[in-house]
Amino acid sequence: MKQALRRAVAAPSFTSWVSVALMAALFGAGAGSYTGFASTQVVLNLLIDNAFLLVIAVGMSFVILSGGIDLSVGSVLALTTMVSAWLLQVAHWPAEAVIALALVGGAAFGALQGVVIHVFKLQAFIVTLAGMFLARGLCFLISVDSITIDAPLFVTLSQTQIPLPGPFSGAFLSPGALIALVVLAAGLYVAHCTAFGRGVYALGGSEASALMMGLPVGRTKVAVYALSGFCASLAGLLFAFYMLSGYGQHAQGVELDAIAAVVIGGTVLTGGYGYVAGALSGVLVLGLIQTLIAFDGTLSSWWTKIVIGGLLFLFCAVQRLLAPRAKH
Repeated sequence: MKQALRRAVAAPSFTSWVSVALMAALFGAGAGSYTGFASTQVVLNLLIDNAFLLVIAVGMSFVILSGGIDLSVGSVLALTTMVSAWLLQVAHWPAEAVIALALVGGAAFGALQGVVIHVFKLQAFIVTLAGMFLARGLCFLISVDSITIDAPLFVTLSQTQIPLPGPFSGAFLSPGALIALVVLAAGLYVAHCTAFGRGVYALGGSEASALMMGLPVGRTKVAVYALSGFCASLAGLLFAFYMLSGYGQHAQGVELDAIAAVVIGGTVLTGGYGYVAGALSGVLVLGLIQTLIAFDGTLSSWWTKIVIGGLLFLFCAVQRLLAPRAKH
């Protein structure tokens, strides 16, 4: 029994299972303490309210798995909402063209950061920090005020409720939540069933080894940041559907929430090991913390950040302690 326990603790997947257990414990605590907490719709609201964060976390998972970091995603999300709102409300572009431009623009922004990181051999932290300031500043060049969105397609997507069948009758999901689940499924396939996914893991394990193996390190690195930018811009569109506005102050600190979700989900911050599926458990843990505080009603919303910060510190410490055994 003791040997089995030691093997479980020493396994690299240990923190992933801890995040699942933590999610179950938080849900159990809420269900036991608050009436209505365990209802199907409350659970689905975790996905509806955090769909944009799940999409960003999927992109961030690939970045962290490759050994990098992307601090620009929150600002790219805000810039996407601002550009979309301005094009829809001021320039009167069709919604389909705005969506296409936003997604291409986000991917291009991320790819440019990847090129700078690879070509100039700069730290991803510094490059994406610059990208964060650049994207956030561009928001306020467009407008310092919030721009309301009333385009029919955006309003329809914002108000649509997709009913669930069978035993879940009466509950619903939003289009944004369904899109986020599709992105998660696509991320799982790419990470674990394609040559690109294997290249990302190899790059995160050791860039020098990946080069010696003949892997396209530069192309993979650029593609990873392009994917992160694409996910950030898609999250921006989902956020625009959710809020029906563009604003330069949207998504302040979301990049840190995404990093926290990925790490809590079991991905090693130094790269090379983790599961894209962990992004879902990490996002749900963060959502459950917010929901518990909201149900309590007596705690300040700042306790959400305090608890998330403590969890992130704890998971990083555990990963660090397990790192030598995980590599062995």
